[in-house]
Amino acid sequence: MGITTLTGTLTCTSQADVDMVQAFLPDHIRLSRAEAGCLKFNVTQGENPFVWHLDEAFVDADAFAAHQTRTKATIWATKTAHLVRNFKRIDS
Repeated sequence: MGITTLTGTLTCTSQADVDMVQAFLPDHIRLSRAEAGCLKFNVTQGENPFVWHLDEAFVDADAFAAHQTRTKATIWATKTAHLVRNFKRIDS
């Protein structure tokens, strides 16, 4: 198995969403980067402040699956569930 990457966008629909992402994102990034198998985890606000760009990489599909499992049980997942996600996963 090779590296699993995820790229794409997370789009807010209101300024309240932007504020919420800004409040909860630092902890989400910190916890994700601390996971075993995380090679890269970047989420940055785009030129359009309602759009956030993701660039993640994990050592393999199992590490990515563990990340997904952990994330589903967090306040980040609850608070951002309604946001529009446009992600592309690549297993190389």
